[in-house]
This record gives sequence, structure tokens and C-alpha cells, in this order.
Amino acid sequence: MKELDIYRDWLGITETARPLNCYQLLRLKTFDDDTAKIRSHYRKMNSHVRKFATGDYARQSQELLGELTRAMLCLTDVRRKREYDASLGREEAGEGLRHSLEEILLARKVIDQAQLTKARDYADAVGLEVRDALVQQKMAAADVVMLAYAESMGLPYIELEDVGIDERLIPQVPPTLARQHSCVPVMIDSGQLLTASPNPLVPDVEEELRLRFGMPVRTVLCTASSVNAAVAKHFPREAAGAASSKEPAAKSPVPKRQRKYLSQDEKIRRQGMFAAISFNMTVILCIILLTILRGGMPFLGLLDFAIAVVVASIAAAATFGIIMALDK
Repeated sequence: MKELDIYRDWLGITETARPLNCYQLLRLKTFDDDTAKIRSHYRKMNSHVRKFATGDYARQSQELLGELTRAMLCLTDVRRKREYDASLGREEAGEGLRHSLEEILLARKVIDQAQLTKARDYADAVGLEVRDALVQQKMAAADVVMLAYAESMGLPYIELEDVGIDERLIPQVPPTLARQHSCVPVMIDSGQLLTASPNPLVPDVEEELRLRFGMPVRTVLCTASSVNAAVAKHFPREAAGAASSKEPAAKSPVPKRQRKYLSQDEKIRRQGMFAAISFNMTVILCIILLTILRGGMPFLGLLDFAIAVVVASIAAAATFGIIMALDK
């Protein structure tokens, strides 16, 4: 009986030398730089190998799925791919031209220019990234947008539901950190901790994880819904509360684009509203104060009114300036 060769029998790989490099494993031409092609090959092979996930070859299937995932993550990460290609003897070719998220989505006809303009306007009005505006306005699916975003950033994209998480890594990550920054450790690959998040990790978080695991940290991007589900499963709110009661949670700056922003017209209306309230309240207070100073005598005409208006105008201007400064 012929011995099973999972690479030959399951993936149709004819090379006999072992171990296979990432290009051979994904049946790609050596040094292929087409990110979409790399992901396409990975998805097809991943889907095929999953057919053997139960039964006599479950262990071999899981091991091969891990190999395929690690190969895809390496070849879709611009920095890691450049280093990997150099180790295979590729001459320095530079990073090449990287397209923006908007250019990628337009080129692939995921959205048109009118939809992009609408998404930009919505993003500016409510203080979102364009990618999030596209998803919220249902102009494109979250995984399609995130995949294009990953390509624009030169980072790998994964679907946590398919890849899974190495649960041995979970205890080393503080629940408060995972919940506050929407990130989960996925696996250790080539001496690096791969951490899934909808956004590139901020330096403070990356440094804390590096110190805890004793190795470099790299972001792998995923959809917000998938990482939120993973965080809820592995870092429940109760665990975060218990951890925060034992040690203070580290504060980290909120990225500017994630804060709630008002449009310019909304800011002006807000500033004017508070200034008007300040003016009216100051006039009333001045009338009361002048009446008290005169021993209860009633308000005395134009002079008192002029005093009240001047004081109220100063208060209104000060209020307008304070609110304007807070809105910056």
C-alpha cells in the first residue's frame, strides 16, 4: 500500500525535496508578488484540506492547514516577504508601488466614484475612517473592505474563523489590553507573535506584548466583528474586571480618527448655542446683582441695562472661545 504523501496526494505538489518553501507549498511561481493570487491559492488549498479534517487523517489535516496559513501570512506581509525572499536568494527589488484602499476598491469595481464620494462625506461628518464608512453604509462587505485595506497597508489578512487561535497564548495577554485595543494573539511563527486586530497595533501595545512574550510582534488584520467575537470568547468582561481590580490598566492614547467629530457647521451651532445661553444667564444675574446692591430698588433703566449687556457680552465671548478650543 502506497504511503500517504499529503503534499502530493492532497495538494498535487510534484516537488519531492522537503521541506517545501512557501511558494512551493502554495503552488506559486517563486517570488510571485501578486497578493490576490497568493490569497486565492491559499483559499483553494485551505478549502480542499479541510475535507480531511475529520476521520483517519485529522491530525495531518490540521498540521497542513497550519503550514498553509503560515505560508500565506508570510507572503502577504510586505516586510516579512521581502526578508523571506532575500533568504531564498532574491536580489533586493524594493517594496514596489503600493496602492491606497480607495484605489484598490475602485480598480476591482467593488465601489464606484459616487459611492466613494458619499462614503468620504459620511466619514468626515461622523469621524470615521473611509473603510468603516463603506461598511456602515453597506456599500461593500466588511471582509472585502478589510482585505483591500490589508493590501494597502502591506499587512496580511486572516479570517479568524478559519485560522483559529493558539489558546496557549491567551493567558499571557491581559484581558483589559485585549478588550481596549481589540486584539488577540493568533500564533507564533518564525519567532514572531502574530496578533489579530482590525487596526495596526499602536506602539505601546506592541511593546507591551513584546515584553510579555519576549519576541517581536506583528499585526495581522481581520474584520472587527471576528476579533470582537474572539475577544468576547477568550477575554470575557468578567475576566477584564477581575484583572483591572488587581492592577491598574495602562492607558493608551485613542487614535485621533477614532474620536467622535462634529462637522464645521455643527461646531459653529454648538459654540453659538453656548454663547447665547451664557449671554442670557449673565444678563439675568446682572439684574439680580444690581437690584441687591441698591438695597432692593428696582432695575433703573438704560444705564443698568447697558452695564448688563456689556458684562453679558464679555461672558458670551469667553464662553464661545472656550467651546471653540474644546472642539479643536
